[in-house]
Order: sequence, then structure tokens, then C-alpha cells
Amino acid sequence: MTAPLLLVDGHHLLHRAWHGFPARITTRDGRIDRTGVFGFAALLRKAQAQHAELFEICVVFDAEDGSQARVAQDTAYKAQRPAPAPGLIDSLMLVKDVLDNTGVRWIEHAGCEADDVIATLTARARDRGRAVDILTTDKDFIQLLADPSVRLLNTGLALERRYTAGEHILPRFGVLAEQWPDYRALTGDPADNIPGARGVGPKTAARLLTDRRRLESIPTGELRAAWTVQWPEILRWREMIKLDAKVDIPDGVLTGRSTTRLPTAARVLDVLDLW
Repeated sequence: MTAPLLLVDGHHLLHRAWHGFPARITTRDGRIDRTGVFGFAALLRKAQAQHAELFEICVVFDAEDGSQARVAQDTAYKAQRPAPAPGLIDSLMLVKDVLDNTGVRWIEHAGCEADDVIATLTARARDRGRAVDILTTDKDFIQLLADPSVRLLNTGLALERRYTAGEHILPRFGVLAEQWPDYRALTGDPADNIPGARGVGPKTAARLLTDRRRLESIPTGELRAAWTVQWPEILRWREMIKLDAKVDIPDGVLTGRSTTRLPTAARVLDVLDLW
């Protein structure tokens, strides 16, 4: 049997590791900050132990030029994001060394954001009947929950609230998972610098998308003049929010086999002589 799959949003987990520890973790001489790489290894090991012991784990990273295609559609895309801390960037290479050392598969595909690679790997796994969990806090992945065998996992929440499945989306947001790009285009996405339709909040967006509507099927009589003026932008934002599940990534990224039990973060940093 092929193992269920845990796809890890690599930059999400590294960001959480870098910012999520109460004290900095340094080398023994106190001179080099190892919080990012130590925290990443520790959080991944904990996620495996608590939620994915028999899963294959694959970590997906954004390519440096991953946002270019969406920026070409809208130059404001992610433009508000501050530059990451130098130490966090330095940790990225070390995290990849940790993954190689512990036998965890990872991919960073040129020209692609991690979201699209994760969507593609999810589609490939589902074609083979494999259940998929995605470790992330990025709401863009909600659109993948139209498939009942896909779940989102947020290990930063209380244990009973960590999983989000398709069945949770309608009660929580008033729309179905497959309507998420339409909903988000209307409400906006501050994380990606997508402003949304003027004056449209979650309740209004849900009302406009009632009865499984998509943007094209909203009656014109329900649209304010200001929204009509914005409509070309709203449609463009929806296309930017949609995940591309057909990225041309190589075959063989996934093995179908369970990932072996991960060592402690302290142990793997010892092996890599990072202390």
C-alpha cells in the first residue's frame, strides 16, 4: 500500500520556527543563531510523531523567482511584505541539509510558488488514491478541500482544532471550498496584498456567492456600481488566487513510502556539526 502523504509548506514552518520560540537557540559559544534550523527540525519531528507516523513527508519551498508569474498579472502582489531577517534566510540552506540527512524528501521548483507545487503533488497523490494532509496556515489551500480526502493541518492550534476539512468550510465561511478563489477575490487577502472589492466583507461575499454561485453567475442587479467598475480586477485576483495543480515538476518526487522516524533536533544538529 502507498502511504498517506504529509505535504509541508516549508517557508511557513521555517517562519514559525524562527519567530515561535521564547528564547533564541544558539551554538554552544553563543555566537550563531540556530533557532530557525533547530526549530524547523523540532516542529517537523513533533508533527510526525503526533499526526503522521505512517505518512510519507515531503517539504515544499518557494523558489526565489516563484512569484514572478503572479507579479506579472499584478505588480502589487506581495509587494507589502518586508524583507525576511538575514538569519532566517541563512537557516533555509541548513534546513535543506537537515532534510537530506534525515531522509525527508523536499522540492523547490524553479519559477514556482510552493502553493502550486503542493497543489500539483496533492493532485498526483489523489490520482493514486492517497490521502493528503497539508501542514500550513495559508488559507489559499482551502480550495483543495473540495476533495474530502485532503485536510489542512495547523499544529500551532489546540489538538482538537488542528485539522480543517472541506466539511468545515461552509459553516465557517458561508461558501464551499471550491468557491474559495471567488470568495477571496471579493473579500481580499492582505497577506498577498490583494485588496478585494470595495466594501465587501465576509458576509456580503457569502451572500453574493450563495447557491454555489461563481463570480460569473452573480446577477448584475446584485452588484453595486463600484464593484462593476472593479470587476476586471476582481476576476484577475481570482485567477491569481487559484492554485495551479498542473505544474510541470519531475516524476519521482514522491516515493509512496512512509518516512522513517525523525531524530531529535539536537541529534541532527550534532550530526551536521552545527553546534
